[in-house]
Amino acid sequence: MNVLIPGYTIRKGSTVNKALLVKFMQRTYQEQFPDQDFSHLAHTVEQYFSRDTPLWWVDEEAKEQGVGSKGETFSPVACLWVGNAIDQVRGDRHPHIFLLYVIPEHRRRGIGKALMDYIENWAKQKGDRQIGLQVFLSNTPALNLYHQLGYQEQSLWMVKSL
Repeated sequence: MNVLIPGYTIRKGSTVNKALLVKFMQRTYQEQFPDQDFSHLAHTVEQYFSRDTPLWWVDEEAKEQGVGSKGETFSPVACLWVGNAIDQVRGDRHPHIFLLYVIPEHRRRGIGKALMDYIENWAKQKGDRQIGLQVFLSNTPALNLYHQLGYQEQSLWMVKSL
């Protein structure tokens, strides 16, 4: 585990974390669409989560006497799940952020920005030239963060209800 920001560590997840990943996905979508059922996200995770789509967890460091060798316990408060995409203009493969989620009680502490910095450094080390993501227009806090970090709209995803 590595320190992400003071009080929080980041660790690599594994495919044994599917149930927790589904829980975090459902939480993020439920915040945007509270009346929807998101049980189908388990299928999405089953289909797309693999060793090729890395996952990181952010844990809060908490001191509790008698827990762990140094009295430390860890509980996930955020996650970052990354897949792969192909730039349809240039043809380059690049990381695509499937999920960035910070539980509400830990927001506005710099965790989201730190995770974005983390993934940008990870991508640069791999030689990637860009990172993609999708964000709901109604998710103003996320839009503001991504704009502050230099992300720009490249396309507009459109749907029509039938």
